[in-house]
Amino acid sequence: MLGQKTIADMVASGRRLDGRGLTDYRPLSIETGKIEKANGSAMVHLGKTKILVGIKVEAGQPFPDTPNEGVLTVNAELAPLASPLFEAGPPSENAIELSRVVDRGIRESKAIDVKKLCIKEGEKVFVVYDDVYVLDHDGNLIDACSIASLAALLTAKMLDYEYKDGKVIYKSKLSALPIQNNPVAVTLAKIGNNLVVDPTLEEEQVMSARLTVTTEKNGKICAMQKGGMGELSPQEIKDAVKISLEKGAEIRNKIIEAAK
Repeated sequence: MLGQKTIADMVASGRRLDGRGLTDYRPLSIETGKIEKANGSAMVHLGKTKILVGIKVEAGQPFPDTPNEGVLTVNAELAPLASPLFEAGPPSENAIELSRVVDRGIRESKAIDVKKLCIKEGEKVFVVYDDVYVLDHDGNLIDACSIASLAALLTAKMLDYEYKDGKVIYKSKLSALPIQNNPVAVTLAKIGNNLVVDPTLEEEQVMSARLTVTTEKNGKICAMQKGGMGELSPQEIKDAVKISLEKGAEIRNKIIEAAK
């Protein structure tokens, strides 16, 4: 691996190892409908990073403090086959952070109209399981998983139903999941004194800090997550937000197009 100084020197001159500019994403491809048995699914390639997301919608119990709202559960699995950095066993800190950042973007943007997932208040609601599988890790898992999750949610279908005698009786007709917002995460890494968009694994290994900004379709910020031990100045945060708004709009259009 190239040393930190070499990568930082390249970034300082406006260049990156793969020829991109500092604010360029790697090639992005989005395919939907990849898991036949899921309610919705998507496969995302972001450079060499590869993510598969499956959505499952099942009847379950509401939380006591939100008796009339459905439930969202995001789970990220970092399989050892995806990277030598991943180990088998209980979820690592990285897996937990990844799940929480994706979850927060969806939840805080109110991407899913959870009130429409209520079957009977205080008794039965629909639970949306967003299962994220990292198949190949070459950096920027947060953005790739965010993109795949939104694409899968936009294409998810659920069976119509009736609730009778405490039981959910499903019908054959399908309807779309009630999606009302499109959150997109954009991650920047600080290398030296510069910010770069969509860091590769090699860039992540030499960055001092990371900032993920998740924006809604109306341009509002719904979530932010900092990583790394380094500092970010107020101006760097402002620059990151500006870049995230611009890049988020571009990616959002690609996701919506792929979900048609």
